[in-house]
Amino acid sequence: MAFRGWPVEAVEFFEGLEADNTKVYWRDHKAVYDRAVRAPMDELLAELAAEFGEGKVFRPYRDVRFSADKTPYKTNLAAMIGESGYVSLSAEGLSAGSGMYMLSGEALERYRRAVDDDVSGREVAAIVAALTKAGYEATAHDVLKTVPRGYAKDHPRLDLLRHKGLIAWKTWPIGSWLGTRTVKARLVKLLHDASPLRAWLDLYVGPSGGS
Repeated sequence: MAFRGWPVEAVEFFEGLEADNTKVYWRDHKAVYDRAVRAPMDELLAELAAEFGEGKVFRPYRDVRFSADKTPYKTNLAAMIGESGYVSLSAEGLSAGSGMYMLSGEALERYRRAVDDDVSGREVAAIVAALTKAGYEATAHDVLKTVPRGYAKDHPRLDLLRHKGLIAWKTWPIGSWLGTRTVKARLVKLLHDASPLRAWLDLYVGPSGGS
């Protein structure tokens, strides 16, 4: 079926889950989840796949092994769009991003060297400035409080050096638009707008941040 947005029931499902994050609630509302939450996400990813790559929906279950919070279910539905796109639906709204959210090891070192370099560093700074002007947030899974060891404390691109990844991010609040194909249009625009950032990351960090 063609993607037509998410119905109001999807938002109501997450509002209920936030109030009662239990296996009983999940069992009693599983049919609503399958029809009103998961099915539209599958339809959306299927429509985006030809241009941006196959999507992958994350499991709704939380990993509580090392967490003090033992609630069993995530209060959002999230998915990857191809290699570097991300979308998430919750009771608060729809969020999406594109880039490399979390870097470590050699990939992080390559990123920092590229930011430090005068040519590639100026290039990514200009890309981030353009994305910010267009209404996106440049963020990452983790941002250091201080400059990484080995780099000048007055570095001209200090903020970017502190990032342990780089992604263009935006959140849209809940509204009637969520039940329309405007959702797809907004995601496609974000992915297109973020393409210079993805190209820079692929060139200087490596596809998918791989080592």
